[in-house]
Amino acid sequence: MDISKFRSSIAAGVLPTGLEESLIALWYDARGDWETAHFHAQDDKSPAGSWVHGFLHRKEGDLGNAAYWYRRAGKPEASGSLDEEWTQIVMELLPSK
Repeated sequence: MDISKFRSSIAAGVLPTGLEESLIALWYDARGDWETAHFHAQDDKSPAGSWVHGFLHRKEGDLGNAAYWYRRAGKPEASGSLDEEWTQIVMELLPSK
């Protein structure tokens, strides 16, 4: 799946099957459902999940909590726009086929 198909699934409201929890979280975030996105990010104990968790807390405005999760992910704290970071994360996490 590429980012174009991922975005199309968001617009259509049809969650693709076989996604990791971190990508499911970003899918729900893009649909405007922060709570469900956060739930899925919490379920993903991998560095990817921590990265998404940091992003979500940054979006929420809880920068201290976001910094903690970025550190756990081994990622620098983001400083660009939230849209740019969302795209960066999705592009890195989408499985290449």
